Amino acid sequence: MFPQVLAAAAAQVQARLAEALAPLPDQPVIHAMRYAVSGGKGLRGFLVLEGAALHDVAPERALAAAAAVEAVHAYSLVHDDLPAMDDDNLRRGQPTVHVKWDEATAILAGDALQTLAFELLTGPDIGAPGVRLALVASLAQAAGARGMVLGQALDIAAETAAEPLSLDAITALQAGKTGALIRWSAEAGPILAGEDPSALGEYAAALGLAFQIADDILDVEGDAERAGKRLQKDAAAGKATFVSHLGLAGAKARAAELVASAEAALDPYGPKADRLREAARFVIARDM
Repeated sequence: MFPQVLAAAAAQVQARLAEALAPLPDQPVIHAMRYAVSGGKGLRGFLVLEGAALHDVAPERALAAAAAVEAVHAYSLVHDDLPAMDDDNLRRGQPTVHVKWDEATAILAGDALQTLAFELLTGPDIGAPGVRLALVASLAQAAGARGMVLGQALDIAAETAAEPLSLDAITALQAGKTGALIRWSAEAGPILAGEDPSALGEYAAALGLAFQIADDILDVEGDAERAGKRLQKDAAAGKATFVSHLGLAGAKARAAELVASAEAALDPYGPKADRLREAARFVIARDM
């Protein structure tokens, strides 16, 4: 079953992150880093490993890239949970980093996880220097002011906007905040192989949007204990979401359409891409 496949990939990535963190000094910020990367679905790391396998890239070459994107994702969650951002006290069923330690430690842990990601991508196990440079440059773009950070900034601005965001504006926002790292994760495999990433990029664009719509649905009808985080906060804040624009039934229908598009993008790979097809279906069926 796919959840077991996802969990196995997550365990591999967790082990690679633990290896990278092991030599670091016995300091609160390092403990906070380890805490921040523990748990979670590991979807982004799975996409890296699976995209690499599709292109016959050895798993050991892909593992550092998978760990890198999970480190960036963890840093983004640590900072997003801070009082100045979403002000959340629960993440993955555990106290958020700034609650367990303090705000300064959380900020530094997030900063260090971000830089660790780029350190991981420079290792010789990744491949030739040109491959490493391509991965570093593309992750910088996906994580920064053209991607995730831009999406987060737009999200914060929307909280004080005079009018709720339009459906098109929400789609653009989420393409950065959630979609950019998912897209990088899917494209990393072909980049490692020196192949064209466009098919997996198309897959990931649909997958990332479906993922966010599923999150909006969970925010309305999910179980906070299962999700491991605070729910219904968008409605409480009066934020426009896919659900507020489309309704629950409409949002579910749109997510299903996107999954079909994601699966269709994998046609060039045939049955070899069945696990990625399962990932797309999992995204809208999950309860956490």
